[in-house]
Amino acid sequence: MKRDLSKQLYEEACQIIPGGVNSPVRSGRAVGVTPVFATTARGCRLIDEDGNQYIDYVGSWGPLILGHAHPEVVAAVRHAAENGTSYGVPTRLEVAMAQKVVDMVPSIDMVRMVNSGTEATMSAIRLARGYTGRKKLIKFDGCYHGHGDSLLVKSGSGLATLGIPGSPGVPEEIARHTLSLPYNDLEEAVSVMERIGQDVAAIIVEPVAANMGVVLPKAGFLEGLRKLSDQYGSVLIFDEVITGFRLARGGAQELFGILPDLTCLGKIIGGGLPVGAYGGKKAIMMHMAPAGDVYQAGTLSGNPLAMSAGLATLNILDRKGFHEELEKKSEYFARNLSEAAESVGVAVALNRIGSIGCGFFSSDPIDDFTSALGSNTQAYALFFQEMLKRGVYLAPSQFEAFFISVAHERDDLDRTVQAATEALQQVREKFGVSSRKKR
Repeated sequence: MKRDLSKQLYEEACQIIPGGVNSPVRSGRAVGVTPVFATTARGCRLIDEDGNQYIDYVGSWGPLILGHAHPEVVAAVRHAAENGTSYGVPTRLEVAMAQKVVDMVPSIDMVRMVNSGTEATMSAIRLARGYTGRKKLIKFDGCYHGHGDSLLVKSGSGLATLGIPGSPGVPEEIARHTLSLPYNDLEEAVSVMERIGQDVAAIIVEPVAANMGVVLPKAGFLEGLRKLSDQYGSVLIFDEVITGFRLARGGAQELFGILPDLTCLGKIIGGGLPVGAYGGKKAIMMHMAPAGDVYQAGTLSGNPLAMSAGLATLNILDRKGFHEELEKKSEYFARNLSEAAESVGVAVALNRIGSIGCGFFSSDPIDDFTSALGSNTQAYALFFQEMLKRGVYLAPSQFEAFFISVAHERDDLDRTVQAATEALQQVREKFGVSSRKKR
């Protein structure tokens, strides 16, 4: 594949955009490539500036559960845009979207729309602090909750990809209120809460940690956090920006049967347009202005284009059998990928739940941030490059998930497995069987 135009655009972008990209992981630096510049996409196919076509497993980093440019979503956005792109006053669409979210997500009584997942988590934490009158926040190593100042301590996603433990620009007096604990270590959480539980405003967690690869919660971990929150009067926040509506109709909380006090949403509820939301118990949500005294606002919150795309998407997800069909495709894909790695003789720890997953180049199980960081990122970089050559676009980072959409057909999945088999053979030639190398 020739990628001359993408490389030329990247060189131009580097002169006027820091690092040449508007979100760090897109740079491809961690996998030794310059970024692919897209021109168009349909279904599960992405086409770049040079005319190369890829089977896409990034899906705009998760929102496109229906695939690119789904006809019903495009029609909804077109209709909304013809009426007006933004009003600055409430619309019927916002009410319909809010009602849909309340109907689908078990723990949400009321919801507030914002413009990104970061806004959702920042607002939920501010609400928890205002509601409890406390300052301290507990998060977990490797979980990424956006780029708010309080949340960049030992974070996943781009920080893990680029090896950044925190970020300059975050004042120490803000960061000191955030405690980051090992994910899946309930004993440590119990110990910390015994010491400072009365000062903890909120515990925020990805119910499935999907920003250090994909790490599933151990049995009892989420249940334990729920009990701790109840015991000490802290607010339990589930960050379901990735898992919301993807793992089940009502997200991870429906799948695991554990209800948080507040939930943060994004990605899928915008159908590919910028969006975020946070919601939860009415007694807590009523503290938000103008009903209460905790302030949060947004010029474009509830934007009619995003509401239209999101509502169209959720209506399709709500059809009978949607998640069952997606699960069948995802299980088929993961099983065949695992068999391919085994047949080639490369150790890959494949973590999957629903339509999200990650293949770690490691001979050990991956169940926390430390084990994720022990995977062989150099092997993944080679694997990424070889897959790209074969027309498969994966996340340009070992610490990001792959996403299956309903637009991926059996033939697409089979072609991907064949490409992976060939790519894994290249990995074995260079790194051997275990593919394990400390980062």
